[in-house]
Amino acid sequence: MHHQPPFIAPQRFTDADAALAQVQHIYDTSLQYLRDMLRRYVAGEDLGGHVRACYPFVRLHSNSVLRKKPIDKHLSYGFVASPGHYETTLTRPELFADYYHEQFRLLLQNHDLALEVGTSSQPIPIHFSLGDYDHLEGSMSAERRLLMRDVFDLPDLSMMDDGIANGTYQPCPGEPFPLALFTAPRVDYSLQRLRHYSGTSPEHFQNFVLFTNYQFYIDEFVRMGLEAMNDAGSPYIAFVQPGNVVTRRAGEAEGELDALGQTPPRLPQMPAYHLVRADGSGISMVNIGVGPANAKTATDHIAVLRPHAWLMLGHCAGLRNTQALGDYVLAHAYVREDHVLDEDLPVWVPIPALAEIQLALEAAVEDVTGLSGSALKGILRTGTVATTDNRNWELLPDDKPQRRFSQSRAVALDMESSTIAANGFRFRVPYGTLLCVSDKPLHGEIKLPGMANHFYRERVDQHLRIGIRALEILRARRPEALHSRKLRSFNEVAFQ
Repeated sequence: MHHQPPFIAPQRFTDADAALAQVQHIYDTSLQYLRDMLRRYVAGEDLGGHVRACYPFVRLHSNSVLRKKPIDKHLSYGFVASPGHYETTLTRPELFADYYHEQFRLLLQNHDLALEVGTSSQPIPIHFSLGDYDHLEGSMSAERRLLMRDVFDLPDLSMMDDGIANGTYQPCPGEPFPLALFTAPRVDYSLQRLRHYSGTSPEHFQNFVLFTNYQFYIDEFVRMGLEAMNDAGSPYIAFVQPGNVVTRRAGEAEGELDALGQTPPRLPQMPAYHLVRADGSGISMVNIGVGPANAKTATDHIAVLRPHAWLMLGHCAGLRNTQALGDYVLAHAYVREDHVLDEDLPVWVPIPALAEIQLALEAAVEDVTGLSGSALKGILRTGTVATTDNRNWELLPDDKPQRRFSQSRAVALDMESSTIAANGFRFRVPYGTLLCVSDKPLHGEIKLPGMANHFYRERVDQHLRIGIRALEILRARRPEALHSRKLRSFNEVAFQ
């Protein structure tokens, strides 16, 4: 016997507001049903069968290559390129309301067609029905928790791969083409992982993201964030730290869930901090720590939030004798020896520099340092950044790494930047890298404790302010124009 909420049949919509409202209605109905049934199960009730509720879907049927009117050539998304049936499942419409509404609006604008919204056949795993502060399953015995798989749908990893994003997905005959890079279960999976790794709820993440590999940058970001909250005229309305600890701007009313935030006993693996703007266009900063595995993990999951841009700010080894400690490197190409993305994105795929990001970073360096012309070039070098997964690459025999880096014309080396850029390319998220030279191992200038501490204190503040300034420059432009056609494949999904 199966238990399901009342079926909500597909309906056609030519209005984005109405389509979004129907998505919200179907999702809320399914979620409430699952939560009610879970409460009964936790209370010990025998439900007498399998419980299932499904995600909403949105569908578009296109019979012609002709469109309602010429598309906006500034946009690389918002339309389907060929006739066919296109579909995707949707989740968390309250979180993605603005994003979904914009995708619906563009599809209706670019095609003289209706959108179809209904209940899919894709089950919502019971784990994904719980809110941030729901812990109903914690009061059950181990045996009853084990029996949950007989009663409720659990996450199915076969429905969460990245074949669409990787360009390897091929629908079977009769199946629809995808409308979005991520299905609803894949999105929900990443939202759960984000809570775990970052220590903050996905709701707090902003549309512009900074990554760093050093706590020094986070300490400075926290100082700046709390300082902004003391300024009643700040454009940021809140500052959020791990544990969902929210500090509101002076004079700003507290949010409904602010009191539930609690500083964790220890920091999560990749703590995130958020300077929040009312429209979501603030800045999130994540300390991914050291290594390409962490860089991939963070970007794999943040990508489902569809940010407008992410930047890497970190330290690197300078590879050229003409560089000095404290110089900046603006990456315009990447050598990928991180190995964590080889199965998803072959190393022969070039990772291009994005003009909008490059110009913003260069302008930010000029604004913050006050330098221009030849003086600016004296501290800022544009070139290839190599990323390795071997922290002790200098110790490998026969100077093989040095030879490869020289052949590639690399000017800097780190362990995260190429991974972040490559995952930005893979997930169609605009990316950029600005590094600061902290040592020159090929030239005998290695990190020493005293020297490193002095260097970090001197340079971190300026480097962070440059990153923030670059994001402010990008925010002031048309954010949708940042999503470059360089990031789109031949047969691209319609959703950004």
